Amino acid sequence: MHDTPTILIADDDEDVRELVAFRLSRAGYRTLLAADGRSALSLAVTRMPGLCILDVAMAGADGLEVTRALRRNPATATMPVILLTALSQERDVRAGIMAGADAYIRKPFSHRELRDRVTALVGPPSEVTLSV
Repeated sequence: MHDTPTILIADDDEDVRELVAFRLSRAGYRTLLAADGRSALSLAVTRMPGLCILDVAMAGADGLEVTRALRRNPATATMPVILLTALSQERDVRAGIMAGADAYIRKPFSHRELRDRVTALVGPPSEVTLSV
């Protein structure tokens, strides 16, 4: 049995942050929240989540900067990153992928698409089995 991955969710919009956390928690994942890019980077390095979901437009450090910093650090270089953002132009998507993101999801987003991307990158949450 594998451990349930922890998902770091970083978005400066509290409603989005809480909604994503609620949806992923309901799907069985553990979540960790950050309100800005600097906090997200600090949590990513210290807590080593299984995946980061980052907004691009955040204070402190934007999602692209956080992604590039994660890729430069040998400890986090392979940590999966999903950029979840309202920036939807082709050049925005290209910039996200060039920064090292594994996926780019545009807001407004489908909760099913987000969950499917998370599952594709880190696997399904572990199921708790009870011994009798």
